[in-house]
Amino acid sequence: MIPYRDDNSLFRTPIVTGALIAANVLCWILVQAMGQEPALAKSVCELGLIPAELLRQAPGGTMFEMGNGASCVLGRGPVWYTPLTSMFLHGGWGHLIGNMWFLWLFGNNVEDSMGRLGFFTFYILSGLGAAALQVLLQPGSVLPMIGASGAISGILGAYIMLYPRVRVHLFFLLIIFPVTFTVPAFFMIGYWFLLQLLGGVLSSDQAGGVAFWAHVGGFLAGIVLLPLFRDPALVASHRRMAAWT
Repeated sequence: MIPYRDDNSLFRTPIVTGALIAANVLCWILVQAMGQEPALAKSVCELGLIPAELLRQAPGGTMFEMGNGASCVLGRGPVWYTPLTSMFLHGGWGHLIGNMWFLWLFGNNVEDSMGRLGFFTFYILSGLGAAALQVLLQPGSVLPMIGASGAISGILGAYIMLYPRVRVHLFFLLIIFPVTFTVPAFFMIGYWFLLQLLGGVLSSDQAGGVAFWAHVGGFLAGIVLLPLFRDPALVASHRRMAAWT
């Protein structure tokens, strides 16, 4: 199921949401060479978050294969910045486009409910919260964690608390026939969160390239941080104009 719009009005242009999307796209183009090697592997190894390296649990010089003949060498020195830099890296076009779509679809309304500076701070803190839970629960992992999905999970956590009954329009392909329908935000986002929680419980590491616990951590961080950043007047205006049926 792919969400393609929601019934939630905007009051101001979502400048920060657009800037975050632009930053991610520019990193993909300028730093990761749009997925071309060796730039992709180099960016993931040097700027991705590797829990065992961050916590210094991996001996210096430890190597592991990433596939496609690329490998990472751990123990390069200080990597304190990787929880932040990893938030702006992606592993492929699908990874980037999917994350940016969710960021735009749900981030614009959350930004409109917090104000621009507050939303930017909220986004970064949600991403750091996502990284923290991933590292806490899988401290020995040598797999790099990259992607904006942890911070975007924080946006989903905020959205489900702010606008649980707003209708979200979904699309999926039933064999060869496109089907569209609408559900309340709490149903779509709640279903997504349960999948992440289940994936985290069943996985011993970043199974299938998905950092499930980062998604869970970002989501919970978004809920916890929301009272510090929401603007009650803006939220009330949104709720009056949103489609609640």
